[in-house]
Amino acid sequence: MSKNIIVFIVLGFMTVLSCKKPVKEKQQKPNILLICIDDLRPELNTYGATHIHSPNIDNLAASGVQFNRHYVNAPSCGPSRFTLLTGVFGPQDNSALFKRAEKFNKDPNSVKPSMPEWFRKHGYTTVSVGKVSHHPGGRGGKLWNDSTKIEIPNAWDKHLMPVGEWETPVGTMHGLAHGEVRKKANEMAIFQSAVGTDMIYPDGLITKEGLKQLKTLASDNSKPFFLAIGLIKPHLPFGAPKKYMDLYDGIEFPEIQHPDKPEGITTWHKSGEFMKYNRWEKDPNEDNTFAQEIIKHYAACVSYADKHVGDILNQLKQIGADKNTIVILWGDHGWHLGEHAIWGKHSLFEESLHSPLIISYPNMDKSDSKTDAIVSTVDIFPTLCDLTGIETPDFVKGETLKPFIENPNKSGHAAIAYRANNHTIRTDTHRMTLHKNGFVELYDHTSKEKETKNVAEEKPELVEALKALIEEKIKPAH
Repeated sequence: MSKNIIVFIVLGFMTVLSCKKPVKEKQQKPNILLICIDDLRPELNTYGATHIHSPNIDNLAASGVQFNRHYVNAPSCGPSRFTLLTGVFGPQDNSALFKRAEKFNKDPNSVKPSMPEWFRKHGYTTVSVGKVSHHPGGRGGKLWNDSTKIEIPNAWDKHLMPVGEWETPVGTMHGLAHGEVRKKANEMAIFQSAVGTDMIYPDGLITKEGLKQLKTLASDNSKPFFLAIGLIKPHLPFGAPKKYMDLYDGIEFPEIQHPDKPEGITTWHKSGEFMKYNRWEKDPNEDNTFAQEIIKHYAACVSYADKHVGDILNQLKQIGADKNTIVILWGDHGWHLGEHAIWGKHSLFEESLHSPLIISYPNMDKSDSKTDAIVSTVDIFPTLCDLTGIETPDFVKGETLKPFIENPNKSGHAAIAYRANNHTIRTDTHRMTLHKNGFVELYDHTSKEKETKNVAEEKPELVEALKALIEEKIKPAH
């Protein structure tokens, strides 16, 4: 064999070797399943309310970490969801996200990416079903179905809201059984328990569509998904299939804590959202039998929502997606059931701001853990970045919760909230509310009086320190 031929063979062999690079299997980033529940206070079995039937949420908590002291940043749907979906503090009314959208439409560069947009930019398919932003389906207009008015531009590959018999998203928002929509609140019953399946109320449709989207997204192995499913109940009016009311036959509910209207200047209000419904001329602050009926119907709505949570989690497991999916269950704010003589949210008391937060993900170092660390909704965006290995944007105001997942005994951080230009801060031991006119409420949570006795005048140094902390934490909306 000639020398030239030998050289040619050797060179060819080396070329082949150089082309055979080791193939590394690409590790897909974890999926995200975010379950939002409207008006859900942390009155669940797993949170110690043994009279509540919530087995599916309880099971989720047993597989993850339950945050016992999670506080929202606003006691109303719109501004609370703004904080969840943007990672920053913002406008204090229900049109918060639409105001952001107006700025975006004028100059996209003037608005930082939302949480779903951030994950979309990092390779995720993003889908929302139901009430994730303030309007179910994420659109504006008179009937909340105008596709030219998007609540969160650039956020979702799909934002879906099945309407069924209720015909429009605005119809589903306050819908009762079999397509009944709210035309005049005073003509719609404050509560209802109709006989029928889960599909006779709008959340049945939301869950059905959510299961469909979950199956479709999980079948695409090329991209991870961010799926948000928003359930409406237990939002007013309190309507759920009768079988969920039947769960509470013979159940004794605890007495309402501190049921009296507070004295002095507070953020107490007249429960206008609640009182405008047809109450058959009854006032739960004066009629305890009626109050107990309301509380029981609220509980039925919680159990109805819990059933849908179970359906979603069962589907996740059945299709095998649970092995690579982070699950977050979040309540958008709390709800007064007669505490401080309030029925509803919209105050800056503990009951309006305290809501459930549960995080579970595959191969957690700890599960079935509960932490008493104080955390808030603004922390969720950076937490999801941390858990997925995606860069955390520098504009978010919260802190990752991963350290609390790894060490439930770790101390938390103060939680800020706002309403009507009043601000409140919750620490391990106190809540202070600073009114726009300078008046201060200070409550000692280590005392038996808790949020019924204002001790601001007794602790001026603490008041000044907490005022400074509020000023430090609250920044202008972007």
